[in-house]
Amino acid sequence: MSILSRWWRAASLATLTFLATAPAAFAQASADGSGPLVSTDWLEKNLRNPKLRVIEVSVNPGLYERGHIPGAVNFSWHNDLNDRVRRDIVSQAEFEKLLSAAGVDKDTTVILYGDTNNWFAAWGAWVFDQYGVQNVKLLDGGRKKWEAENRVLDNRAPEHAATRFKVTQPNPQLRARLADVLAVAEGRSDAKLVDIRSADEYSGKIFAPAGAAELAVRAGHVPGAANVPWGRAVNEDGTFKSAAELKAIYAAVGIDGSKPAITYCRIGERSSHTWFALHKILGYKNVRNYDGSWTEYGNAVGVPVNNPAGTVWASK
Repeated sequence: MSILSRWWRAASLATLTFLATAPAAFAQASADGSGPLVSTDWLEKNLRNPKLRVIEVSVNPGLYERGHIPGAVNFSWHNDLNDRVRRDIVSQAEFEKLLSAAGVDKDTTVILYGDTNNWFAAWGAWVFDQYGVQNVKLLDGGRKKWEAENRVLDNRAPEHAATRFKVTQPNPQLRARLADVLAVAEGRSDAKLVDIRSADEYSGKIFAPAGAAELAVRAGHVPGAANVPWGRAVNEDGTFKSAAELKAIYAAVGIDGSKPAITYCRIGERSSHTWFALHKILGYKNVRNYDGSWTEYGNAVGVPVNNPAGTVWASK
């Protein structure tokens, strides 16, 4: 074999090796904070960076007050990221006030984290994305991993100089409505539906997870939806699986980025987590979160429902 042939063979093998490993490397929390995820190590080393704003988005009351990542600002999922009058995301004006009070500016990098497997932090990332806010990332593993590693917590609320931050109008391409989901169920749209609830919720055996309030009168799932429970996307410590693993998981049910995808769950928070995996980690462009989810669809009149378990009404 000539020297040129040997060089070409080595270069080809190196290229193949890179292509095989690059997706997995991209999916992990980047060592320099450049990707959509940051690690607990990276965040701890960068907590004093004035261009960084850490924001907790949790659902359990009093958790932030008892202890949070030092310097983190508290955004209440119930009161800050949702409209308190309409069932809707926070308004543009209120969101601008929220970000300005937190000291977020155009050159700020925002790190979101929270309780309950980062579901509500992912909802926060989805809201930030709708309003066109740049440089927003998730702490991989969220509050659970930070606490499991016995990293420092603080109970003092930080004070940040206020800004006058402006956001865009919400991007409708990131949000699915009942009509969009119904179009898929009735075969008028080629979008792929991803039901990320448990197998028992999907089959209609149960209406809601254990301990959660029953919010729909019908059980089951949207016809045509693939069931990929959110937990399949994460490791035991709550961090996201590699991009290669995520790609394979969703490709197995026909979600590969070639067609629009819509994620849904019960109230839209778990599906935000899967939205983040598909849109931010895998980079699939046309992915929408249906925040109305089963609470809306399961209560709607005149929509088709698949119910393999045979549970028809909440009252038996």
